[in-house]
Amino acid sequence: MPYAPTDDGYRLYYEEAGTGVPIVFVHEFGGDHRSWEPQMRHFSRWYRCITYAARGFPPSDVPIESAHYGQARAADDIVAVLDALGVDKAYVVGNSMGGFAALHFALREPHRCIGAVVAGCGYGADPARNPTFRAESAVVAHAFETEGSEALSKWYGVGPARVQFQAKDPRGHAEHVGILAEHHPLGAALTMRNVQIPRPLLFEMTEQLSRCEPPILIIAGDEDNGVLEADLMLKRTIPRAGLAILPRTGHVSNIEEPALFNLFVERFLLGVSNDAWSPRDPRAMSPSMTGAVAEPG
Repeated sequence: MPYAPTDDGYRLYYEEAGTGVPIVFVHEFGGDHRSWEPQMRHFSRWYRCITYAARGFPPSDVPIESAHYGQARAADDIVAVLDALGVDKAYVVGNSMGGFAALHFALREPHRCIGAVVAGCGYGADPARNPTFRAESAVVAHAFETEGSEALSKWYGVGPARVQFQAKDPRGHAEHVGILAEHHPLGAALTMRNVQIPRPLLFEMTEQLSRCEPPILIIAGDEDNGVLEADLMLKRTIPRAGLAILPRTGHVSNIEEPALFNLFVERFLLGVSNDAWSPRDPRAMSPSMTGAVAEPG
């Protein structure tokens, strides 16, 4: 099995397919590297596609100490995969937990990020809602340890932003929940406590986000209520950001609506490769809705 070594002595399992400009896919908490299969199959026709299992998610190593998890570490692990494969720079596509990692990678390593797709990103980002997010996440971490992954998957897999997938595609949803049921209980609990819960609040990072250099595509499902306000803020703050909203869609948009997701990503890749994903026109940021603003005085 292929593994990428990390700078703190662990190994990340990865898979790749195709040739060309590299794209790294970074999975969400409820999934693993297999959650990107629709994208690996599609984009590997034209790109070198790479996906990996995050630390704590077998076949990657599962560190047993909290200090070996964290939001910065998650971004650094993208670098570890790139280094192991001899990749200088790449596109990065992430969903949810992976979307946060992709965004932080773009901020920390702009010279290695051609562009980033940040999907399903925003849970716990609002200071007003963060205490609720932290409390619920603590319950999830405890449940992994006490109930086990299979029992937890039966209720976590039908959360408010996952039932949309179940309604559209019961077979695909069952596969998704099956991956969740195979999570390593300790790895999942440590990830929830040390990556998800304490990660920086996006609404408190606006100054840093306003200096984000790489082009960014934000993707959200319109029924993924935990991300919508944060994603609007990201669109308005990041200079080279675009926002795509998928109708009647929940949290796992890349597998719930793979054709739409892939279409938006394709347009982003085409725009960036042709130097057509420029910063937002300053004229679009006027406080006026129509341009009919009276002259001062």
